[in-house]
Amino acid sequence: MFDIITIGSATQDIFIESDCAKILSSKDKHSKEELLCFDYGAKIEIDQLAFDVGGGGINAAVNFSNLGYKTAAIAKIGTDLNATAVLNRLDERAVFKTLIKETDKYKTGFSVILTSFEGDRTVLAHRGANSHMNLKDIPWEDIKKAQWRYIAPLSHGSNHVLDEIAQFAEENNVSMAFNPGTTQIKCGIDKLKKVIKTAEVLIMNKSEAANITGIKIIPESINDVDIIPSDVKKMLKALKSFEPKIAVVTDGNKGAFAYNGKVFYQCNIFPAKVVSTLGAGDAFSSTFVASIIKYDWDIAKALKLASINSASIVGTFGAQQGLKTFEELEEILSNKPDFKIYEEKK
Repeated sequence: MFDIITIGSATQDIFIESDCAKILSSKDKHSKEELLCFDYGAKIEIDQLAFDVGGGGINAAVNFSNLGYKTAAIAKIGTDLNATAVLNRLDERAVFKTLIKETDKYKTGFSVILTSFEGDRTVLAHRGANSHMNLKDIPWEDIKKAQWRYIAPLSHGSNHVLDEIAQFAEENNVSMAFNPGTTQIKCGIDKLKKVIKTAEVLIMNKSEAANITGIKIIPESINDVDIIPSDVKKMLKALKSFEPKIAVVTDGNKGAFAYNGKVFYQCNIFPAKVVSTLGAGDAFSSTFVASIIKYDWDIAKALKLASINSASIVGTFGAQQGLKTFEELEEILSNKPDFKIYEEKK
């Protein structure tokens, strides 16, 4: 029996950093965007290059295993060299690979991560086999025996498995955490209600929360001065109304927020030098869930440890290289007594 089974994507990632990259800002009355740009037609020199294995499902599985949980990953890969890299990583990190499905119809997921001098990134993603998970790929008996199931972002057609998995988990008393991605959010709340209602923990970023709840993000320049902004409070209340036990909204360098129906929580980011932000969200979400399990639903502590592990990721190339154990997280936390959680009762 597994402690945790993750369900999500598996990819081969290539990280590229070039000092020739430019960041251009564009804004109008209603919106603002930033563009990562290179000179058109030019030959661009690469300053740093790194290869790694990633994907939300694999990143979370590696983290859970590193934190001491008996973990298996459900993902779909091809039969190519990139598939070998994924399987080798699972072996290296003591993640059980028996639930991985291989297909010769599609290539393993592949991403090129373009990293700016500021540490943020633009991702060129080929979903490949990640988009083609189906109900026949789901090991129902293994899920039934697992204590927790963690659903990471799924791609396109793979989202058709969500309702059946949620129903099965509810019928068999399997606890679930849900960290939806862009494709799932675009399905709309009506398509996600069942899986969200079944989830003990629901985690997403602020823009995803805005899209799924329909609550507009208040521009920072006119937002209120409350520690927990009014738009975030509205989003957390709206997400909690869909009946997860805990709703969590992350907001980049502004930290993370949680709500259990009684208390709002706010946690600042843990200080770190940013090399690449890829994988920080996966590290945060999976560490939060792992901590909720270990520390008996202590939301404040889970936010702290998740923030520390996320900060450890952004300091390295790769979505798994900086991951800490619980012992290491506790030691870092003990040396930072001023790292506090703000709590506000409903």
